[in-house]
Amino acid sequence: MASEIGCSRTTAHDVVSSLLRKNNPRRVGLFLCSFRIKACHSMSNNNKDIYKQVGLSSLRRKIEDAVIRADMYASTALEMEEASWIKQEEMVRDSDLWDDPTKSNDILVKLANSAKVVDSLKDLKYKVEEAQLIKQLAESNTIDYGLYKQAYNASIDVSNILDKYKISKLLKGPFDTAGACLVIKAAPSTGIDPKLWAEQLLQMYLGWAKRQGYEGRIVDRCPNENGGINSATIEFEFECAYGYLLGEKGVHRLISGSPNESSHRETSLATVDVVPLFLENARELEIDSEDLIISSPLIRGEQKKRQIQRTVCIQHLPTGITVQSSGERSQFANKMKALNRLKAKLEVIAIEQGVGSINRIMKDNIVNLWKEEIRRYVSHPYKLVHDVKTGIEMSDLNTVLDGNIGPLIAAHINTRE
Repeated sequence: MASEIGCSRTTAHDVVSSLLRKNNPRRVGLFLCSFRIKACHSMSNNNKDIYKQVGLSSLRRKIEDAVIRADMYASTALEMEEASWIKQEEMVRDSDLWDDPTKSNDILVKLANSAKVVDSLKDLKYKVEEAQLIKQLAESNTIDYGLYKQAYNASIDVSNILDKYKISKLLKGPFDTAGACLVIKAAPSTGIDPKLWAEQLLQMYLGWAKRQGYEGRIVDRCPNENGGINSATIEFEFECAYGYLLGEKGVHRLISGSPNESSHRETSLATVDVVPLFLENARELEIDSEDLIISSPLIRGEQKKRQIQRTVCIQHLPTGITVQSSGERSQFANKMKALNRLKAKLEVIAIEQGVGSINRIMKDNIVNLWKEEIRRYVSHPYKLVHDVKTGIEMSDLNTVLDGNIGPLIAAHINTRE
């Protein structure tokens, strides 16, 4: 391996000359900036040479794989998305936006989305150039392990941007680009374990959002007196959150060992429901007021009096669906929030049942989430996360519970028709 590394004798002058021949001053500037970085990060500790050489080969392969993958995909994708962007701009110019506000809003949203995709793919190409240049710099004169790590980090960004783009192209459902409202409910049991498990799921989804660079907002939380939560509602106010999280609907089962009997397994259950959170404007769906029962829970003690007075519960009589909201500052705001959540839920059910109106929803055909197991989390006698629908398995339970559910989400998206 040492001889392999020693064969690289490209100088800084060679790299700059090559870039100038390609008439690419921007990349020359980036290279020279990186060259100054090299002076700051160069390592001369001979005692770590073997460690560096062993890691270098792996880093190099990963960088090259990411660059090759992006080169094969990025240019074609950018060309396609730019064509779509131009088409959307033409539609804006040709349309009278004042005649049909709803249609014009859809056109403007699509135009904004196209612009974001184009910018993301341009950033992808820049990251590819960055990874390539830093890698070249690291190989000039002497191998610089620190710069290789920088190139590797740039290649990770390349892979992440590319993965998100490819997944986004699979999100073609009617509400996939919407935000998401995720509701967690512990199994109705006298024991505390389901409540603690529901709390873990809450933290898992908050951790997932943080890994995406976003924040999940807890808008409803019903704590259990002895620990954990009875239920919680999180709002993810970023595009495509619903498309990403739709596959999380159903029962999440934790299987653990009993502290008293090693052969006995304990099971804790919680359900996750996901409904669209419309970011642009409220839904225009009309619901007959006679079909609704709007109420507030009874007050249970002075400490919770203020919050409970704001809480609004809405039951839709034809379907039996109940929603509630307590996270807003007034009872009226909670009523509107709960009503919008109910509308979103009914629209999703109508699509699932293939009916054109919520008035045609058949109550008996509404999916019971408690009968739809989606995932198993085994903590004893071994650690394993098994996704029931896709068959995907992950052995690092702790990392998954910290929010690393990206592979599970991607697997679900890839199974959609």
